Amino acid sequence: MSSAVYPPLTGPAANPFGNMPGYEGMAGGGGFMPPPMPLEPLAPPQNGPNPDQWTIPTLSEDMAREAFKSFASSHCCYGESPAEDGVITSMEPFNTYRYRLETFTETRKTEPAEKPHEGEVADFYTQPAPRPWEVQVNPPSLFTNHKEEVRVPFTSSVKDCGSCHGTGTTECNDCNGEKHKECHVCHGSGEYNNERCTTCNASGKRRCSTCDARGRKDCETCKGRKRLLTYINLKVEWTNNVDDHVVQQNSGLMVDLKKVSGKELIKNNHNLLYPLIGFPDPSIAEASERLIKDHQTKYAQTARILQQRQTVELIPITKVNYKWKGDSHLYFVYGNEHKVSADNYPATCCCVIL
Repeated sequence: MSSAVYPPLTGPAANPFGNMPGYEGMAGGGGFMPPPMPLEPLAPPQNGPNPDQWTIPTLSEDMAREAFKSFASSHCCYGESPAEDGVITSMEPFNTYRYRLETFTETRKTEPAEKPHEGEVADFYTQPAPRPWEVQVNPPSLFTNHKEEVRVPFTSSVKDCGSCHGTGTTECNDCNGEKHKECHVCHGSGEYNNERCTTCNASGKRRCSTCDARGRKDCETCKGRKRLLTYINLKVEWTNNVDDHVVQQNSGLMVDLKKVSGKELIKNNHNLLYPLIGFPDPSIAEASERLIKDHQTKYAQTARILQQRQTVELIPITKVNYKWKGDSHLYFVYGNEHKVSADNYPATCCCVIL
C-alpha cells in the first residue's frame, strides 16, 4: 500500500478545492450548499379537535380585579383608586385562536479559510473529504437557534504566509521600521519651551513602543508562526422560523397577542406537516394550509427542514366594564398571564424623575 501524499509546504494551487466532489462551488469563494432531498414523507393529515372536549378558561371578578390592581401599581403615574374602588358592572369574553407554525431548518455554507499553523497535520488528499452535508455536527435541541463552524476533514494544507513571505514578521507600521518615532512633546526639535526636552533627552526621538524598538513586529496574519493552515470552513446555522396567525376578534383590544400564551388545543410536529383539516374556525385551517405551503416553498430550496411544529391556542380575552366616581370605564384582561390593557386609565398624573 502506498503512503499518503501531502501537498508541499508552499501550499496548494490557488483553488485546490475546485475539483473536490461536493465543493465545486469553491472556485467562486464558496457559498450556500443546496440541501439533500427530505428523508421522510409528509405527516398524515391532522384532524381538528373535538370542541366538546374543550374547557374554556373563565375569568372571575376577583381575578380581573387583582390583575387590574397589579397593572395600576406597575405604573408610577397611575393612581390606585380606580383599581381599588372601581365597581365591575359586566364582563364579556372575546376568546380568540392563535395558530403558530414553526419550521426548524439547517443551512450549510462553505468558504475557504486559513489560520496560523500551530502544528496541525496537513490531511489534504489523504482520503476523500466528506461532502458538505456529510460532515458530522452536533445539532442543538429542536426549534433552538444556533450557529457552529467546523473545519472540513481532509481539506487542510500548510503554506508559507503570504503577508510576511514566511518570515513571521512585518515592518512596524507605527515607526515605518525606523525603531524610533518623533517625540510627541517637542515634535522632533529636542527643545520644549526653549529648554532641553527631557522626554526624549533632547534627541527629538523616542523608542517605538509598538515594536519595542525592533523596527518589525509579529505578522498579524500568521501571528509570527511563518506558515498558515488552509482548509474549507463549514458554517452551519440552525434557525427556528416562526409565523403566527391570530383570528380577528371584535372586542376592541389593540395589542399584540403573539406575546402571550393561551390554552393549548392542538400541538403536533413532524419532519414535514400537512395542514390541519376540519378545525371549527375555518380561518385557522386556511392559515395552516397557507403557512405550511409558504414555509416549505420558502425554506426547502436553501435549507434542510429538520422538523415542523404547528400549535393552536385559545387566547382568553375578557372585556371588563366598571364604574368609578360615577363614570363608566373599561379594561381588558388577556392571555394566561392576565395582562391588562387600559388605554384611558382615569387617574393619571405627570411624574418627574430626577
